[in-house]
Order: sequence, then structure tokens, then C-alpha cells
Amino acid sequence: MNAQQKLQSLVDQLNTVLVGKPSQVQDCVACLLAGGHLLIEDVPGVGKTTLAHALARTFGLQFSRVQFTADLMPSDLSGVSVYDRVKEDFVFHPGPLFTQVLLADEINRASPKTQSALLEAMEEKQVTVDGETRALPSPFFVIATQNPFDQIGTYALPESQLDRFLMRISLGYPDRRAERDLLSGRDRRALAGGLPGLLTSAELASLQQKVLDVHSAEPLLDYVQDLIAATRSGRWFLKGLSPRAGMAVLRAAKAQALLCGRDYVAPDDVQAILAQTVAHRLIPTGDAGRGSVEQVRAMLDEVPLP
Repeated sequence: MNAQQKLQSLVDQLNTVLVGKPSQVQDCVACLLAGGHLLIEDVPGVGKTTLAHALARTFGLQFSRVQFTADLMPSDLSGVSVYDRVKEDFVFHPGPLFTQVLLADEINRASPKTQSALLEAMEEKQVTVDGETRALPSPFFVIATQNPFDQIGTYALPESQLDRFLMRISLGYPDRRAERDLLSGRDRRALAGGLPGLLTSAELASLQQKVLDVHSAEPLLDYVQDLIAATRSGRWFLKGLSPRAGMAVLRAAKAQALLCGRDYVAPDDVQAILAQTVAHRLIPTGDAGRGSVEQVRAMLDEVPLP
């Protein structure tokens, strides 16, 4: 099975769990192929956690799930050192962060102190406990679910942490046909739990390298820079994209191109992933009357194609 067939089998298997949402499934696969962390934001009950489970299992990765709550402490994630009387020394007991995929369920119900414990792990792929730095397994992904901010018991994620997520997607309610499939079919969470792994860590690393090898021509890079400059113009957003965010856009666009069977990035790839990649990093101007996703789409209509 070649790389393109392998990618198609990944997407097809995920679509059996999350019915009626092919574009969101493709975004999720592109995010992990690009080596990025994924934030799934929506109201409870639309399949966020089920999708996260399905992704971890389909990619064949070791995973652990943590339910984020207001009393969750940083040590609950990273682990603790406990004194061992036999060894007469402190022994480190790793926490759930030491896995390939951390399913952070309802991440915005934890306090800012606990949120900050994730920053080093998400950016540096390591944690520092008791003055000692420990590397996390490779690959390491955070797939987090988040409830809307207007729900009771939620905290707004810090801007520095939002910037660590390559993509933020929203699932939305299913259409009538997809909902009928859900009502008449197997329980989707049970279905996700029985999915076979379709990749090994080596195969995933190979696909991620193929993403990096996707070609981006000079006119395409000009287009990406024009979009970044537009976010900094003050017309649509209070503050523009950082250079790190710009590199994230290009990486996600390369993954999108690979999923479409091409070895080069087209403007369509950039447009397909832009809102999911940058909207959570931007604050729309106050007089716009739109959310950040709508602002990104309005900006796209104004920036000329190469």
C-alpha cells in the first residue's frame, strides 16, 4: 500500500466514526501529519471526545486520557517523585503526559496554573520536574476538547497556549441524514474503541517527512506573506500573526496538499486550512461585528490570489 492509499484508508476509517463531517476529519488528519496539536471546540455531545479517541487509535499511537477539572494540579499531569525506602532515594513516577497522544478532555475547565504546565510539553516535547528535564515520547500530540466560554466552569485558554495548537476545529450539529445514521447505528464511542491502528510510529514519521518535502513555489510564499501582512494591517484584527503562526500555516497547507495527492502547495490548500489554523490566534477588530473565523474568510476574499 503506497502513501496515498494509506492516507485514504486513515480518512475512510475516521469517517465511519464521525459521520457527515468529511472536511473536519481531513483537517484533523492534516493537523497530525503536520506534527501539530489539535483543539476541538464545540458544545457537549457532538462527538469531540469520540473523534479524539478515534484519531489516536487510527494513527496507532499510545494514548492516555485526562479529564480536566478545576482541581487538577500540574503534578497530576507531569508526575511526582516519591521517596522509596528500599532504594533510599526519590523515584519519579511519570504522569499521563508521558504518552504519544494526550487526550485532554474539556481542557478549559482546568485552572490557568495547570494550563501553564502544558506549555513546555507542547512546545519543547519535554517536562521539567524537581529541576530535572525529561523528554516525552516521540511523536507527542495533544488532542484537546474545549467547551464554549459561555458555559459554567470554563476558563479562557491563555493566548500563549492557544498559539501552541496548530489547528482549532468545530464539529457542529450533524445534518439530518448523518443524525439518522447515529440514531440507528452502533454507539460511536464503542466503535472508536475497537478501531485498528493503521500506522506505526515509523510510518507516521515517514508521512510527516513527506509533508515537509511538499514543494512551495515563490508565488505561493508571496501569497502566504500577503495573508500574514493583511492580519497585521489593523483592518481585520487587533494584532497580526507571528512568524511562528505563518510557518504553521505553510506546514498545514503542505499536509493538505499531500492529502489531496499533490507534491506541491496550491493556493486552494492555503485557503482550505487558513481559518482553522489562525482564527484562534487572532482577535477581530471591535467594529467588525464578526467572529475571528468570519473575519479570516472576509480577509481571504480581499487578498488577491497569486
